[in-house]
Amino acid sequence: MRALPEDFVVREWLGFDADGEGDHLLLKVRKRGANTMWVAKQLARIGKIHPRDVGFAGLKDRDAVAEQAFTVPGRSAVPNWLGVTGDGFEVISAARTRRKLKRGALKGNDFEIVLREFSGDTTLLEQRLQTLSTAGAPNYFGPQRFGHNGSNVSTAIAWFEGGPAPERMDRGFALSAARSVIFNAVLAERVNAGSWNQLLDGDVVNLNGSGSFFLAETIDDTLRDRCQQLDVHPTGPMWHGDALLSKGATATLETEAAQRYAVLAAGLSKARLEPERRPLRVPVRELKWRIEGADVHLQFRLQRGSFATAVLHELISNAFQAETPEADV
Repeated sequence: MRALPEDFVVREWLGFDADGEGDHLLLKVRKRGANTMWVAKQLARIGKIHPRDVGFAGLKDRDAVAEQAFTVPGRSAVPNWLGVTGDGFEVISAARTRRKLKRGALKGNDFEIVLREFSGDTTLLEQRLQTLSTAGAPNYFGPQRFGHNGSNVSTAIAWFEGGPAPERMDRGFALSAARSVIFNAVLAERVNAGSWNQLLDGDVVNLNGSGSFFLAETIDDTLRDRCQQLDVHPTGPMWHGDALLSKGATATLETEAAQRYAVLAAGLSKARLEPERRPLRVPVRELKWRIEGADVHLQFRLQRGSFATAVLHELISNAFQAETPEADV
């Protein structure tokens, strides 16, 4: 993985275009070997604006080539942003828009990935790819979520065990990482049980591509069919400490998984977080592949908040270990 940054290309799919009017500029930026925060700070410096005035929808990996949207106020010091360059980035389009980009304001991401020196069974690889294209992938949080060498989790543990509270940004990273550990543990239990892609009585069900969830105390044939069609998905908890939304055996499984991480679960309970759920499965849309010698070329689209490494984890044995912790895409 990532023998070159060009082996991992990600393009944001915002789901909308600039409307040509407004007090902001929507910039499309191509970056290589630079993380999102670094580019945002450079845009602020060049435009002589405060960094908080630069908007973006999500973080993108440093060790990659990424096309990502940013917004800057129209009052910036740069009259024409098209072609502006900096350390590791270039502005490739600019257009007026009405609103500053907010975190999460995108539909998903398109990926082009090259895996080098493939040495496995080609037939098995293609079978797995076909399964991914029709059945989706377990929606694990990738290692980027946990920080370099798990530093975000270590911060959470130290804080929850009585240490000083981290700075605001680090606190957010720590809470997200702690919740992600427990979610991944729940998902792993469902994968081991063969139920990560099936609805169980007591599941909280997600309508694909939306933030809509509902409790299904009993699963009927209609819901089973919709699950088979990737229209709805089972979910796992983003731990918050209050009563779980799930019921019965599903709630028991989730509680037992969380209890294996008692320090994290207890700390999250005290943080008074809003109840949230995350789909256990992510569809892998528009999946295409070709094998050229020892190189495997992949193209696919994921919904926002999901990780390309979760897809690669279904194909190669060291996807999570080989990934450079950098950012949530």
